Amino acid sequence: MTSRERFLATIRREKTDRTPVWVMRQAGRYLPEYLALKEKYSFIEMAQTPELATQVTLQPLKRFPLDAAIIFSDILIIPEALGQPYHFRDKALGGGIAMDYLLDSEAKIDALDGSGIEEKLAYLPAALRMTRAEIGEEKAMLGFGGSPWTLAAYMTEGGSLRDLAALKALYYSEPAIFDKLMNKVTDAVIDLFKIQIDAGIDAVQIFDSAGAFCPSHQYEAMSLKWIKKITDSLPTNFPVIIFAKGMAHHQRALVETGASVLSLDWTVDLPSYYDSLPEDVAVQGNLDPLILSSTAEIVRTETTTLLDKMKGRHGHILNLGHGILPSAKPDNMQVLCDTIADFSATK
Repeated sequence: MTSRERFLATIRREKTDRTPVWVMRQAGRYLPEYLALKEKYSFIEMAQTPELATQVTLQPLKRFPLDAAIIFSDILIIPEALGQPYHFRDKALGGGIAMDYLLDSEAKIDALDGSGIEEKLAYLPAALRMTRAEIGEEKAMLGFGGSPWTLAAYMTEGGSLRDLAALKALYYSEPAIFDKLMNKVTDAVIDLFKIQIDAGIDAVQIFDSAGAFCPSHQYEAMSLKWIKKITDSLPTNFPVIIFAKGMAHHQRALVETGASVLSLDWTVDLPSYYDSLPEDVAVQGNLDPLILSSTAEIVRTETTTLLDKMKGRHGHILNLGHGILPSAKPDNMQVLCDTIADFSATK
């Protein structure tokens, strides 16, 4: 069974030879070869140069027996394609992401231009096709994008997220303007995903990183209805993974978006959550990212514990409960992969 076959079968909750594994942010900041490349190029240069994006995407696959490649990119390519560029602040200024201007008026929302997304993002399908040429049919290839709510949060906050006061004010006080913004962003994300699908991805992950800013009773109206608009627009049965950090308790609503897989953080008891899902929805997760910054023994213990809890439950993609940290040790990623292989060999 190839990694790609294993990954896709797991999404369908079919039995496989072992649990598939990939890690959010697996391509990037914890790898010395990435850091060496970053000395020559900025993040945006690497993400928007197909040859460099492909090189970074493949770096973890050359080191570790991971089952999927996820394209090296950023969720903020959508605001940029709509006409609101972003950059990374100097660390001396507090670091973090900053939009080049604040989306703080209806006029600026009206000025967002979703035309020609394919041309504006042409570097992305080019990188995906280069990646597929390198990995062939052996590995799964993943695309991704931000949820409309999360993207709108960055666009109205002007960068790194604080309290989402501006976006919430639009929702409560200016619903027509809120809808105008969300429709523009949602349509752009749909275009992004269709571009990625045409370039050969096997599944797409939606990051609803700002979902936990929503009041519980408003989560569907603020965020999930827009995600559902996206899933409804994609080819029938195309695999969609939704990662809504901190919002796992909205299980019914998350399932109703049409998600194939729910990616869960480390606060969730994975086996009981899995058992309460419909039979056609898989799970992904949910190790604490900090274990990869600890010792090999902790990695083995925590990974084995999770695998043992999920034993006999087909439809589990092993991942972290959030992105890998810069402090993660590459050797621990190897331990993680070895532990999965060893567990499968003895079961």
